[in-house]
Amino acid sequence: MEDIDKSLEVLNRGGVILYPTDTVWGIGCDATCTTAIERIFAIKKRCETRAMLALVDGFFMLAEYVEQFPHIAIRLIEEATHPLTVIYPKAKNLASNLIADDGSIGIRIVNEPFCRQLINAFGKPLVSTSANISGEPAAATFNEISEEIRAAVDYTVRWRQDDIQPAMPSSIIKLNMDGSYNVIR
Repeated sequence: MEDIDKSLEVLNRGGVILYPTDTVWGIGCDATCTTAIERIFAIKKRCETRAMLALVDGFFMLAEYVEQFPHIAIRLIEEATHPLTVIYPKAKNLASNLIADDGSIGIRIVNEPFCRQLINAFGKPLVSTSANISGEPAAATFNEISEEIRAAVDYTVRWRQDDIQPAMPSSIIKLNMDGSYNVIR
């Protein structure tokens, strides 16, 4: 698929893409590349102290980027009927500017076919943050993404650009070290 090949080319050189996820359209990059993440903060005009999340293709990849994931996380993810982002208490192997000040990281296992295939081919997590300037509403469809955002990325995926079904952000839960959790959204 041309979109996968072009996205991989950009990601492998530390670039930034605009791509569909299982929720809203995202601005993304290699979640292990500090300079690419800095670019996303600049594109979004976002304070670097506000953490972004990462997307992975499954539990095996997830285990490479968090210190631990309690069984409750597995159960919650498997039973979720809507995309679920889990904030894990201790991140590892990710760019330091992606990780929150308290060491936590939000990660979602994606189900969207293109996104899952891209992450699997890339072999590393992708940063995902809504395709909007910080403080503005997230775009529910590709057509709502501003020209400023579109012009700032290195590649825009063509897949699902014509999808007019409004997207919703994921649910978010925060896991605690003792295995308990809090619902954030």
